[in-house]
Amino acid sequence: MEFHEWREKSKEEGTRYYRANYHAGNWRFSTTLKTDPDWEHIPVPSADLWLSLRDILWRRYQRKKGAWIIIERIDVMLENEHGIPRPMPNE
Repeated sequence: MEFHEWREKSKEEGTRYYRANYHAGNWRFSTTLKTDPDWEHIPVPSADLWLSLRDILWRRYQRKKGAWIIIERIDVMLENEHGIPRPMPNE
């Protein structure tokens, strides 16, 4: 099991935290605000969330701390479900 966390800042909401858990070949996304202690499950993640996660995994892979197969599976899912073409190998 592995998990990744990141945050995004906006003027309307403040700081929003995201968490993606990978277990048994499945991803589970959650979110919370800095002011809210409870995490909310995201049943259907948007393409933007998937792209944010892919960016985090890509940077981790470049540091030789992540697996390419996970990035490849996300790329296939983005292409099939959201119509986003796979990036070139050097991106």
